[in-house]
Amino acid sequence: MPVAAHEVLDFWFAETSAAHWFVADAAFDAQIRERFGSTVDAAADGRLDHWAVSPWGWLALLLLLDQFPRNLHRGDSRAWAQDASAQRVALSGVARGHDRQLLPLQRVFAYLPLEHAEDMGLQRQSVALFETLCAEVPTLQRERFEEFLDYARRHHDVIACFGRFPHRNAVLGRTSTPEEMIHLAQPGSGF
Repeated sequence: MPVAAHEVLDFWFAETSAAHWFVADAAFDAQIRERFGSTVDAAADGRLDHWAVSPWGWLALLLLLDQFPRNLHRGDSRAWAQDASAQRVALSGVARGHDRQLLPLQRVFAYLPLEHAEDMGLQRQSVALFETLCAEVPTLQRERFEEFLDYARRHHDVIACFGRFPHRNAVLGRTSTPEEMIHLAQPGSGF
């Protein structure tokens, strides 16, 4: 049975810390699976699209479509199966100004679906949104948000070079080019 949007947000922003967000952690992934597995499925099936009418429901839906699948399906093509839906939802909410009603750290997760896109136009939008966000945060927070901007730029540069994320190739059954193989041999190439 799906949980409420506020439960997704409370879990992500209040119960957990940034230390869990971008690292492989089997216990954290299991916690997401146990608490939110059926809610992720409901979002993937479109049964929670109505959440997107409010900024906070929109953000919760984005987490379910973009972040949680990456935790639930590490090393599996299902990790990216909802990316197109997440990107559509992200663009729609940004167009309505939902992102402008969120806290700066919440906005990061509203923009990540665009950063995850294997599409140059969406990558440009991602970088522009992160640049704006970085410029708007208080000076004392700027360093952290410059890191988020740096990651957006690095994702952009990979798509500009290859048109796709080479670190996904093996899982998606794509053959890597010789240039991609050189890239993949570099430390940190897989984000």
